[in-house]
Amino acid sequence: SNKCSFNEQKRLLLLMSLKQSELNSFLWTIKRDPPSYFYGTIHVPYTRVWDFIPENSKQAFQESSIVCFELDLTDPYTISALSSCQLLPQGENLQDLLPRDIYRRLKTHLEYVKLMLPSWMTPDQRGKGLYADYLFNAIAGNWERKRPVWVMLMVNSLTEADIKTRGAPVLDLYLAQEAQRMRKRTGAVEKVEEQCHPLNGLNFSQVIFALNQTLLQQESLRAGGLQVPYTTEHLIKHYNCGDLNSIIFNHDTSQVPNFKNATLPASEQVTAQEIEHYFRQELIYKRNERMGRRVRALLEEQPDKSFFFAFGAETGLMSEKHTQSSYRHIFCFI
Repeated sequence: SNKCSFNEQKRLLLLMSLKQSELNSFLWTIKRDPPSYFYGTIHVPYTRVWDFIPENSKQAFQESSIVCFELDLTDPYTISALSSCQLLPQGENLQDLLPRDIYRRLKTHLEYVKLMLPSWMTPDQRGKGLYADYLFNAIAGNWERKRPVWVMLMVNSLTEADIKTRGAPVLDLYLAQEAQRMRKRTGAVEKVEEQCHPLNGLNFSQVIFALNQTLLQQESLRAGGLQVPYTTEHLIKHYNCGDLNSIIFNHDTSQVPNFKNATLPASEQVTAQEIEHYFRQELIYKRNERMGRRVRALLEEQPDKSFFFAFGAETGLMSEKHTQSSYRHIFCFI
């Protein structure tokens, strides 16, 4: 069975050495000479998943001459551009922009997170010299200068479960570092602006609605009145078990919270649906077509090279719910 409990993951490690070829992995092969590959990554510390990645995926990575990612996370410009994209125009401040009540609740919640963060951290994180103040500043520093949509995403990621995963390179970055260490050619199929601008494209009332709903969820969690349907731990478990059919991987826009809620008034239901539709169009369908065209161009331009494309499995292109439509743009010519 693809689905396995946390206890079964230890047994899975043993099986991997015996029945590697029988295990599921997030690896697709483009059958040409030489072959090229798609691999579905996950944006969590590589240490949480590396031992569970089947050998065929690691071998495909080693044998490929060019490794391509969504973005080049080893490029200082990429990191700088991502940070700049999140900032408000010069001279603007979040306090002047947000409704007073939402700003007050946001500040209160961040103070709560900062207070709780030392108790959320793991002994392993402390053993590696990771300090709570440093971690908080790395995630939430300069929050008053950020655009509201990025503050919403930040708040959504400042949970105990997510904090416990911090401290090691995410799988995408680790693969990029390994590719550099092995002197492979690396590349990216997206520009920073293409990932950033769609998020900045929501109108102000939609962003305020999204931020308010995110704060309501976090406030309910703090009060013990809400159970999160899935966490980063669930995502890691299903990824390690090779479970593409999980509801987690079928959550269309897992980069952003799900705002659809049957208890919302009719007008707010409409806003939630508009936001979901916008993100699905911008972060999945349009993005898939754009990435597909660029992958196709790379393969056609360099038919004698073996590519390893590493894209997020839990978002967009690799979601099984969209696999057929996503790959139609890529595989139709092979």
